[in-house]
Amino acid sequence: MSTIPKEAAGQALLHVKQKGILAGVDVAAQVFRHFDQDMEFRPLIADGSEVAPGDCAFELEGRVHSILQCERLVLNIMQRMSGIATTTKRYVKAVEGTGARILDTRKTTPGFRVLEKEAVQLGGGVNHRFGLFDMIMIKDNHVDYAGGLEAAIRGARNYLKKHSLDLKIEVETRSLDDVKAVLHLGGIDRIMLDNFSVEQTREATALIKRRYESESSGGITLETIRDYALCGVDYISVGALTHQVQSLDMSLKSKV
Repeated sequence: MSTIPKEAAGQALLHVKQKGILAGVDVAAQVFRHFDQDMEFRPLIADGSEVAPGDCAFELEGRVHSILQCERLVLNIMQRMSGIATTTKRYVKAVEGTGARILDTRKTTPGFRVLEKEAVQLGGGVNHRFGLFDMIMIKDNHVDYAGGLEAAIRGARNYLKKHSLDLKIEVETRSLDDVKAVLHLGGIDRIMLDNFSVEQTREATALIKRRYESESSGGITLETIRDYALCGVDYISVGALTHQVQSLDMSLKSKV
């Protein structure tokens, strides 16, 4: 407001400065057009594409005030989303050919979950729950407070019946004995193997034998994830996709 005349018009380009997966172009378009309906937004590279330094994701033409006022918001969104998409793609490639799918978690930035989970999809991952409303997950604390696996599973099933809800039930297990107990009890949809070793995971999947979906979780890194995937699990959830990600560097520069 202090340096540029209000009526000034100009053009700008979004420059990519690191190799990775692009995410947030569609969101950027919505931000600029919400702020200024006269802004001309031209995407040059689609969301989910591989990018490298020197690439231009989109170009703008319109009021300079609008471009500058939206600049940081758009960069914050796109850098974060692109970092998540890039990280997710690394994990997806690490398990390629195994049949295992990479899941995100609810370990997301407050207020930013929808966009972070969209970025996971753009990187080739699969969204887990968006909240506490779209699946029942019986975790270790639920089991302990409920008085055991049987009480927790029975309580969940009764709750769904009482409220006429059609939701899947996932149960977290902490040992092979837990897995055996859940298999005996039944009435669930997915078994989570939490903090299992690779060998324990292999034994667990042999017990489950595709009767239920299986998910590995807890401390699994890019270096170890393929070993877990080769055990035959259906899903591997990775909190690091959203809570330990490095943003992808990019900048918005005037086109002169």
